[in-house]
Amino acid sequence: MEPVVIVGSGLAGYQSAKEIRRLDSNVPLLLVSMDSGNFYSKPMLSNAFSSGKSPDSLVIKTADQMADELDATIRTDARVDAIFPADHAISTGGEKLRYSKLVLALGADPMRLHADALSVNDLSDYIKFRKALEGKKRIAIIGAGLVGCEFADDLSSSGFEIDVFDIASQPLGRLVTPECGKWMEHAMKRVAWHWGAKISKIEKGSILLEDGSAFQADIVLSAVGLKPRIGLAQDAGMACARGILVNRQLETSAGDVYAIGDCMEVEGQVLPFVMPIMHASKILAQNVLGKRESLVYPAMPVVVKTPSCPAVVSPPKPGSVGAWHTEAGTDGVKSVFLGEDGKMLGFALCGKAVSEKNLLAKELPAVLS
Repeated sequence: MEPVVIVGSGLAGYQSAKEIRRLDSNVPLLLVSMDSGNFYSKPMLSNAFSSGKSPDSLVIKTADQMADELDATIRTDARVDAIFPADHAISTGGEKLRYSKLVLALGADPMRLHADALSVNDLSDYIKFRKALEGKKRIAIIGAGLVGCEFADDLSSSGFEIDVFDIASQPLGRLVTPECGKWMEHAMKRVAWHWGAKISKIEKGSILLEDGSAFQADIVLSAVGLKPRIGLAQDAGMACARGILVNRQLETSAGDVYAIGDCMEVEGQVLPFVMPIMHASKILAQNVLGKRESLVYPAMPVVVKTPSCPAVVSPPKPGSVGAWHTEAGTDGVKSVFLGEDGKMLGFALCGKAVSEKNLLAKELPAVLS
């Protein structure tokens, strides 16, 4: 019997393997990882420094330990060169491996707008970043989204001088209201914010803006977003848009090939967060093993890991019709997005308002019903 092959050893890959093994103790499992295959919590990367965690301490289990736990074969430092759906096979290092079902848990790549900036997208990136931090003081962060804000808060609370540059006018510009953004900016007062900043050049720690302004930094960290890894799927003829397109059963356009996690797009949505992976892995496992279950996403608020300014966001779906309603106080901001019928479609909470997260989440519609 050919194995179920999972390409990728991040949370999506390992969680899929766990769910498959939970349902079937006998099906052969093969995981192919382009790195060490060690299992770790990727969300911890953006706040590990202030919590005193070394890169090594972030590893929860080694690849060998995961192989024993899952009763699986794990190939590490193995890059998949091609997928051959008609042959039910993949190629890695020139070797062709056959599969019964294939799961693509490929993840995403950081967008690289400037070659001289570092980025942190996995543990190996973080190891390099931590080494680069040694003896340094001033860090420039490009991007004030979730990852940029989390790194800014983590490093500034650890004594580094932090400058954040973004073309927007506030933190989390795509996720929260201006009132929430301003509250976060004030709460994270150790950070120097530079809004409307269009960077024309980065070279050896020198940051030049289009308006002629120049700034110096010991390290430049880019956190401007992620791009789903779709190249392998595209080359194999699978339908792709922003991500690898799947239906509600997590099936791609190629027979017996599934996708999950940051590389996947379902009904126009790409959701690079933990909770969507946890929900999707349960459905994927059942379908890989022959059932026909449909993916459902409940409301899934995202906790922003910025201890200086607690925040929780659950933005309305793009194109939602309605308006934001905000209550701002000295101890926090509560913004809710109400549709034309008065029903809540999203929220953004900062400061002490985050205590209302669970109550408000009950009123939100499902992300995918």
